[in-house]
Amino acid sequence: MTQLHVDTEDHDRLEHPLDVVERLASLRDWIFDRAETDEMSVSVAGRWTDYHVAFTWIEDMEALHVACAFDLKVPERRRQEVLKLVSLVNEQLWIGHFDLWSTDNVVMFRHALLLAGGVAPTHPQCGMMLKSAVEACERYFQAFQFVLWAGKPAREALDAVLFETEGEA
Repeated sequence: MTQLHVDTEDHDRLEHPLDVVERLASLRDWIFDRAETDEMSVSVAGRWTDYHVAFTWIEDMEALHVACAFDLKVPERRRQEVLKLVSLVNEQLWIGHFDLWSTDNVVMFRHALLLAGGVAPTHPQCGMMLKSAVEACERYFQAFQFVLWAGKPAREALDAVLFETEGEA
């Protein structure tokens, strides 16, 4: 079996990848905070709730990570059903995935942009990362609410949010 060799040497970057995200946030008048060099948070008002989006630069993997969470704590008694829903929702996604973050018992959407070899992110890429994260949360937020607050089974909750009507009444 041949061993896989990946070039992991440090690459000089003209600017920190989060500088691009910060510039984009400023241009779009997004509310953001960058307290750390490698971490930045953006607040986004959604239709159903406010979303907390964290961009993190993971240097050793040369990846720009985005995590989008919403204020919806998962009690232990609903944990298994939420995990079933996470699995069902993830089957629907082309990019990114949902996780149940066990330390805080919150659901979040995560995705990463690999920038190996010193590649710099662009404004459109960073904007699309944020957009896809928020859109995924907006699309499935109510399913998580149905499971948590209405006690619905995962399949029923997902079917309810994926149901699309056509025409007018």
